[in-house]
Amino acid sequence: MNELLHIAFELPRDSWEDFLRLGGWVVQVILVAALAMWTLILERYWYLKRIHPQRLAERRAEWSGRRDRRSWTAHRIREQLLSELKVGMTATMPLIKVMVPLAPLLGLLGTVAGMLEVFDAMTAAGQADVRAMAYGVSHAMVATLAGLVVSLLGLFFSVRLSAQVRWESDRLPDRFVTE
Repeated sequence: MNELLHIAFELPRDSWEDFLRLGGWVVQVILVAALAMWTLILERYWYLKRIHPQRLAERRAEWSGRRDRRSWTAHRIREQLLSELKVGMTATMPLIKVMVPLAPLLGLLGTVAGMLEVFDAMTAAGQADVRAMAYGVSHAMVATLAGLVVSLLGLFFSVRLSAQVRWESDRLPDRFVTE
């Protein structure tokens, strides 16, 4: 039983290490980019779930505490309160939207690097060495795969997050009804 547990925990770690080694340095860069992107995505979900409702309540209380809600100045103050909330909701969205297309571009960089390894191996051997070519092609494909997977998952959650922010932004003015 102990040996089975050891194998069960050892196999994924070995597979992960093989994946990183086979993909080369580009997969490690993609991994860092993916960690940054997921940190930003999780931060936005946390902000929308925990922080935004608190800020919304504070701004509504500030607006409700005003005596004057009809003057030109009051409307500008209301616009400022709404704008602050919208800026808070969209703070890191541009970074997320940059990270999503960055991953496949890094994968493409890995593809080019892998193909250069293939051509370098062919030049060094003076002929087509199948083993060296296979390593270079697999290096290229692993980097491409990693970039595409990171990008597709990031795109899915980025679109959902953008829709949630847009929906919440559209609802904000209704929460600050003027009398």
